[in-house]
Amino acid sequence: MLVKRKRYRPLPLSFLAAIACAGCADAGDRYVVGAVEFSAPAGSQAHNLHATSDGRVVLTWHEPTSGGGSALKLAVREASGTWSEPRTVRSYAYHVKLAISGDHGVTWSKPFSPHRDVSPTEHGFVSMVPWEHGAALIWLDGRAMTGGEGADHGMGQGAMTIRFTTLDADGKLGEETLLDDRTCECCQTALTQTAGGLVAAYRDRSETELRNIAITKFVGGFWSEPTPVHDDGWHFPGCPVNGPSLSAVGDTVAIAWFTAPEEQRRVSVAFSTDAGATWGAPIRVDDGRPVGRVDLEMLADGSALVSWLESRRQGAEVLARRVERTGRMGKPWVAARSSEERASGFPRMVRAGDEVVFAWVDVGDGGVRVAVAKPAS
Repeated sequence: MLVKRKRYRPLPLSFLAAIACAGCADAGDRYVVGAVEFSAPAGSQAHNLHATSDGRVVLTWHEPTSGGGSALKLAVREASGTWSEPRTVRSYAYHVKLAISGDHGVTWSKPFSPHRDVSPTEHGFVSMVPWEHGAALIWLDGRAMTGGEGADHGMGQGAMTIRFTTLDADGKLGEETLLDDRTCECCQTALTQTAGGLVAAYRDRSETELRNIAITKFVGGFWSEPTPVHDDGWHFPGCPVNGPSLSAVGDTVAIAWFTAPEEQRRVSVAFSTDAGATWGAPIRVDDGRPVGRVDLEMLADGSALVSWLESRRQGAEVLARRVERTGRMGKPWVAARSSEERASGFPRMVRAGDEVVFAWVDVGDGGVRVAVAKPAS
């Protein structure tokens, strides 16, 4: 998404190394965060993480180019903990593009668009997961938001939609499917694969500006009708830029999201044991002053590790805690120091074996940082 931003004065930021959760119920709730392992250059942002099946972690981020555009960069963390040299995937302006690599990111195909629409409207907030012999992806699509000033930024006269397609190993796109014809304009989407099929989550938008998180399932070649994971009752006349996160192991799925009905901000987690068909009651996980910007990873024991941004007196912290389906939680622990400002972006984490890799933007020094949390012995 392309947004007009105010200029903020960066806050001093330092990384908190070797944080453990003292007083948790058992050792499985405690993690120790190491020093920064990887730093991208100043100005880097819009980072993402992906864990591969062989224990590697792929980090991508954007860097500004001298010509005023942006370069998509990539670096790989091996299972041994060493990082590859950064590579440039592609330089570009603002568009949704895909590229395919068959040699672990050394070379890439010519970029192509995952959608057939060519209107000058927003297409963004893509979520993609491995699917069959290729990939499945969803994105926010603004092709219906035409006829008004700002339509290319998601502020036209129509409604934002969410759409789905598939991609095979040769780069051929499947049929395009409309999942919802009225969604929040600029909240992140989420997609995960369960033993029973795909589950997608996004922030819905009703005619009365109710902003619940919606769930839809892809089973047997068809998508289900979207349903709210919970009726939060949050009426909000704008986009909160705060989407959900999904993670699954087998048929167990966890979701994390931010909501703020009656200005009561909270971050919640819910579990499903039937591949997203039904959901348990929300479990509030925040520390009292959440900003949101959630992420979530299922753990091998069926619990989930959730992270979010929490407001503090002098800045903000990326907090994380382990949550079980029963509602039992470990105490929150600090993964990184951060800021509430828009420039701090969205912290991300992935699980690689027993380790959890975190990435965030250091707005003080200006760039993407990565560190690893390991279970306390």
